[in-house]
Amino acid sequence: AFVPVNCGALPEALVEGLLFGHVRGSFSGATKDEIGLVRASHGGTLFLDEIGELPKSSQAKLLRVLQQREVLPVGGTQPISVDLRVISAAGEDVPALEAHAAPVG
Repeated sequence: AFVPVNCGALPEALVEGLLFGHVRGSFSGATKDEIGLVRASHGGTLFLDEIGELPKSSQAKLLRVLQQREVLPVGGTQPISVDLRVISAAGEDVPALEAHAAPVG
């Protein structure tokens, strides 16, 4: 599978549920389990366009997916193994963005 995602078009309040999936009952309106785009890419490629537009907290959780090869759905208690290739692109100069980022902590 090839799953393209325009990160700049994802509503900030829904980013994690869309990327990592969610379990039924984890929030209002979650009437069924959803696997999310990461798991939909299992065995294939997830293309994240405009990666710099993802909220920093979601970027950190995406890093866990890359490092641990597992995803934890919103409201879930058990991580799920994934095997995928991730390609990302940014329309802005990433090192320049990092230079202007506010310090964390």
